[in-house]
Amino acid sequence: MTDAPGLQWPLDAKGKRATGAPGQRIIAAALRGLDATAADAIAAERDWRHAYPAHWRALVQAQAARPLGVVASARAGLAAAWRELPFMRASQPHALAEAMSTPQRRLQTLQLQGSGDAAPARWTVPHQGRELHGDALARQIDRWEKAGICEAAHAGALRDCLAHPEWFDLSDQHLVLLGAGSEAGPLAWLARWRANLVGIDLTRAATWKRIAATVAAGNAKLTAPVASGQPLDVARAGADLLADTPEIAAWLASLNQPLSIANLAYLDGERHVRVSLAMDAVSATLCAADARTQLAYMATPTDVFAVPQELARDVMRRYAERGLVKKLAQFGARLSSRGRGFAPHIERLIDAGDFGQWGLVDALVVEQGPNYALAKRLQQWRALVARADGHRIAFNVAPSTTTASVVSNALLAAGFRGAKAFGVEVFAPATTNALMAAMWVHQLRTAPRDFAHPLKLLVHTANHGGLWRLPYRPRSVLPMAALLGFVKRR
Repeated sequence: MTDAPGLQWPLDAKGKRATGAPGQRIIAAALRGLDATAADAIAAERDWRHAYPAHWRALVQAQAARPLGVVASARAGLAAAWRELPFMRASQPHALAEAMSTPQRRLQTLQLQGSGDAAPARWTVPHQGRELHGDALARQIDRWEKAGICEAAHAGALRDCLAHPEWFDLSDQHLVLLGAGSEAGPLAWLARWRANLVGIDLTRAATWKRIAATVAAGNAKLTAPVASGQPLDVARAGADLLADTPEIAAWLASLNQPLSIANLAYLDGERHVRVSLAMDAVSATLCAADARTQLAYMATPTDVFAVPQELARDVMRRYAERGLVKKLAQFGARLSSRGRGFAPHIERLIDAGDFGQWGLVDALVVEQGPNYALAKRLQQWRALVARADGHRIAFNVAPSTTTASVVSNALLAAGFRGAKAFGVEVFAPATTNALMAAMWVHQLRTAPRDFAHPLKLLVHTANHGGLWRLPYRPRSVLPMAALLGFVKRR
């Protein structure tokens, strides 16, 4: 790694920028106040790359059992991340908090205006070659809920959106897209719903040409940053979340509007942690500057979550009620794989006292690695902390989606193709975009819910594609799904 400006990993004892030990320290910090023994086990772990799922489970299990400690745990994890990753300026490290308070230059402002129909477009959902709306979409929502593809609150929110087409006139909203050009992001829909958009993405002419074309075809306005001294045109638009983090936050604050900020940016490998922390720094700075700031997240289902008793018991029931033939065949598979194949997804419930009983769904895909899991965990922590501080949070688990970044992994791509055999639906990007855009609208237009257990915020409106209701731990059947997917491709 080079000493490029902006967020970097710290140097190790050999003078190299390594990710493993800092990641361990961040997760251990989040766990220490809940379970010091488990935190020590993280610090002592020698095979972090392969063993991290067990430590993720320990963290979420401790949070589920001790709901009053969840927000403090999240604060500790975020504080550790802010301490661990320095912000580089002129090859000199600075604390992230210091850097955020001292932007070095001002960004200019570019305005784009859509020229399309003035009326908000009707919300529809493209699905398997059809454009669903009205009764057809309502029936599909019913099917998703009945099949366990999504949770009841997700289906209910989509039905509310069908019943309230007036919600989709977003001319009263100022929506920030950190990662405006994201393949799984909602730009294409928001640009047709009269929103006041603020787009942040890298200064790449091709990216901004595509963003500008999307805006021009719609009826929204989009505000974008341009580096100081550059001409105000689309080809020069953009800013780097990793290198221009303080400047982006200061520029957003200068817009003097109540902002709803969607954290959408994705980068491969260790850069995903850095860009997630950069988005976190921007979000935290704006939350501190304006109490009206709202945050939005699209979470992955391939993680560890605490889920309410109803969902957990359904998973346990599905495993117990397998037919005799399945049990015998899977017994043999478990023996031959030394217990790794067809493992039960949830084996017991966690007692949270007055906060009820909870289960752990563990859909981590080891191949995605601890950096991917840490990047998504940072987003969960900020959602929990910001909500506790009085900010409105739109946190939605989005189904596994065949984006280019995901299907570039051959094993995951094959597993997705074979997932249907296990009752899991993998969504096309256009379908996910339409659903998640509507979910954000729902959370902009409705009153925030009150959750006794803070972790319910993370799962209440989940669309996990059926992954969480599998009777088997998902990664214990991923090889079989991948095998089916390879056969299907042939």
